[in-house]
Amino acid sequence: MKRLLIAAPLLMLLALVLVLGRGLSLDPREVDSPLIGKPAPAFALPALHGGEDLSHQTLAREVSLFNVWASWCVACRAEHDILVELGRRPDVRLYGLNYKDQPEDARQWLQRHGNPYRASGVDRDGRVGLDYGVYGVPETFVVDRAGRIRGKRIGPMTWQYVNEELLPLLRQLEAEAS
Repeated sequence: MKRLLIAAPLLMLLALVLVLGRGLSLDPREVDSPLIGKPAPAFALPALHGGEDLSHQTLAREVSLFNVWASWCVACRAEHDILVELGRRPDVRLYGLNYKDQPEDARQWLQRHGNPYRASGVDRDGRVGLDYGVYGVPETFVVDRAGRIRGKRIGPMTWQYVNEELLPLLRQLEAEAS
């Protein structure tokens, strides 16, 4: 009986350590979004630089990237040079969601680091980000011409990801739309 009283808590502790250890070994960028294959959530936001509002309909006009970013985000800075290069490509349509940020801070940040976006919507309270399941920035969504989310990247982009996964997916979606 005494052994059982000692063994039971030790077994429970071991099980807890195994579960937590497994969780810590997972890559958060590999978490599947429940939105993949579903219509992009509807939204309409004022554009950061004025002009036409940014909406889910803007994204669905063509195969698009929808990048969630903020001026206060350190990881956003890590991927920004890649976004600037992608934004220069005629075959990449890049839109931004400025998430829980001060618009003036965001405008200054883009002026300082370069603006890769065709347009960026202001999501000051994070409601659109919540609809998209954003739990941290940066995150990037791929939206097809039918307005469905076809891919999601959690965390900063790398050139390896861009070349091995993102650009092939964009080419595939363009081919499907033709």
